[in-house]
Amino acid sequence: MKQTFFPRTEVGGLSLSRMIIGTNWMAGYSHRSDAADQMIKERHAAPGTIIPMLETFLSRGVDTIMAPFGMAQPVFDAVKQTEQKTGREILMIDTPVINVDDNTAARKEAEQTIRESAKRGSKLCLIHHYSAEQLVNKNKRIISRLDDYTKMIRDAGMIPGLSAHMPELVVYSDENHYDVETYIQIYNCMGFLMQVEVEAVAAVIQEAKKPVMTIKPIAAGRTTPFVGLNFSWATIRDCDMVTVGCFNEREALEDIEISMAALERRAPELAKRNSPAQKQAAFGK
Repeated sequence: MKQTFFPRTEVGGLSLSRMIIGTNWMAGYSHRSDAADQMIKERHAAPGTIIPMLETFLSRGVDTIMAPFGMAQPVFDAVKQTEQKTGREILMIDTPVINVDDNTAARKEAEQTIRESAKRGSKLCLIHHYSAEQLVNKNKRIISRLDDYTKMIRDAGMIPGLSAHMPELVVYSDENHYDVETYIQIYNCMGFLMQVEVEAVAAVIQEAKKPVMTIKPIAAGRTTPFVGLNFSWATIRDCDMVTVGCFNEREALEDIEISMAALERRAPELAKRNSPAQKQAAFGK
């Protein structure tokens, strides 16, 4: 397995690894079942089991992580402890859920949530899709009052972005020149959780005016890392990113190797599939 560092891109003047560490399989959001959610939470109830994964990613130059950190305390603690242990910074992309009601009290609450994100040390703050999508007006092709929240993010010293499960958010933001430096967009070969066809979302990503952070490349386990990651890396731009979640450090190594191989146009160096009858010609030499 090659030891080269992962390629990088730039968002709002900040250098990020093109692979982003996803955290659903650290925080307990499997998108599969309650049993799977509980398995994750039991495994990663404390930072100790997450730290080896973060160290593995850092060893290959993957130093960027995405999470709603205010709702994922073990993940946040693991980030800080890994930084202390390795002496290296992990760049945090926070995706907070904020109150977007149109009144004074709600705005104060949203501002406080954003300040807490900055206090934790987040470099980028991307309004969670649950909140952002409440502001969408498809008739007018606008995202109402988005500038209020991106200003709060700038004032707190972070780079603003937008989580966009709805692909229209990317289009409307570009059309209206909102102060948004990057987008999160669901994108995978299975069309999992995507609101329109894969081809349509691919076009939105290709035409976006800012770098796009794609998420759920393996469709929460509905395809394999080899298939999902090869598809994602082959169909996004050089400025875009892929957010990859894993359950342990062995999966992290495999995901990194598959991704590096895809970018370098070579076959990945992986262990063969296991079987009770291992010496089958169909498995290769």
